[in-house]
Amino acid sequence: MQTVITSKFQTTIPKKIREKLLLSVKDSLDWKIEDGRIIVSPMQTDFLKYQNSIHIGVGDIAEDIQTARKMRTSRYE
Repeated sequence: MQTVITSKFQTTIPKKIREKLLLSVKDSLDWKIEDGRIIVSPMQTDFLKYQNSIHIGVGDIAEDIQTARKMRTSRYE
């Protein structure tokens, strides 16, 4: 497959490659040069590393606001 570099140094990723690599709008690509070749790879966001880092459930919004205010003001003490 071939693509053309535009006057703004942009190019199009062919549809077959986008579909095979599951690329979408706003995805990031990693560019490397190895042995005179350009290697372009999708950047994989390791979102699973955040698993269980956010606790959900019943909460007390008033208490959360007070805690946040205390944390914010403690920075200036």
